[in-house]
Amino acid sequence: MSSERPVLLVVADSLAYYGPKGGLPSNHPRIWPNLVGEQLGWDVELIARIGWTCRDGYWALIQDPRAWSVVPRAAAVVFAVGGMDTLPSPLPTALREQIRYVRPPTLRRYVRSGYQWLQPRLSHLGRPVALPPRLSVDYLEKSRAALAHLRPDLPVIATLPAVHDCEAYGRVHAGREPAVRALRAWGAERDVPLVDLGAAVRDNIFSADANPDGIHWGWEGHTAVAAAMVETIKGAVDLGRGVG
Repeated sequence: MSSERPVLLVVADSLAYYGPKGGLPSNHPRIWPNLVGEQLGWDVELIARIGWTCRDGYWALIQDPRAWSVVPRAAAVVFAVGGMDTLPSPLPTALREQIRYVRPPTLRRYVRSGYQWLQPRLSHLGRPVALPPRLSVDYLEKSRAALAHLRPDLPVIATLPAVHDCEAYGRVHAGREPAVRALRAWGAERDVPLVDLGAAVRDNIFSADANPDGIHWGWEGHTAVAAAMVETIKGAVDLGRGVG
C-alpha cells in the first residue's frame, strides 16, 4: 500500500467481497471497495468478514491493528455493516457462531444440519433480528465517536441495509425498514451521509446475475454500489474541506 496516496478504510461484512460465485480476495478489482478506490485514486484497506454486524464492526475498529495503522492516513471511513443486523435470527446468533467449536466433528455436523433446517422455517416469523436497530445505531455511534476522538476532521460514511432474496432467511426481511428509520435518524443527528445499498442493488439481487444464495450481488450490484459510494464520499470530503 502506498504511503502517499489517500486511504479509504472500509469496515464491512461479506457483501463487500463476495461476488456472483463466492468470496474473493480483498484486492479483487471488481468488488465495490476497489472500484471506489480506482475511481478516487485512493488506496483501500478492507477489514471485513462474513456475518459481521455493527457490533462486530466496532470490535474490529478498536481491536484490529490494521485499522489503527490506517486511521492516521485515512481520507474517509465507510461503515458498510448493518445488513446482517436486520436479518431474521429466531435462533440465537451466539448459537450460530459457536457451532464451529462443537466437538467431536460428528456432533458438530448434526448441530449444523439442525440449525440449517430450522433457520429458514423459523425465519418466517420475521423476528427477532440479529441485532435490534437501537443496538446497531449504538455500535455505529461508538465507532464514529472513537474516530472523532482521534480525527475529528475524518469523514465517516455509513450504509442503509441491502435487500435479499435468500431462502435461508425465508425470503423475509421485516427488520429492514425499522433499521432504515433508526439509521436515518442517527445519520441526520450526527451528519453522517448514508448510502442506500438496497436502492443500489435491488434490481441486481432479484435477477439471474446475482449470487444464487440470494444475499450476495453480481457485478452490476458492485458497480452500482461503487457509483453511489463515490458520489457520497466526494460530497463528504468536499464538505470537510469547506469546514476546515
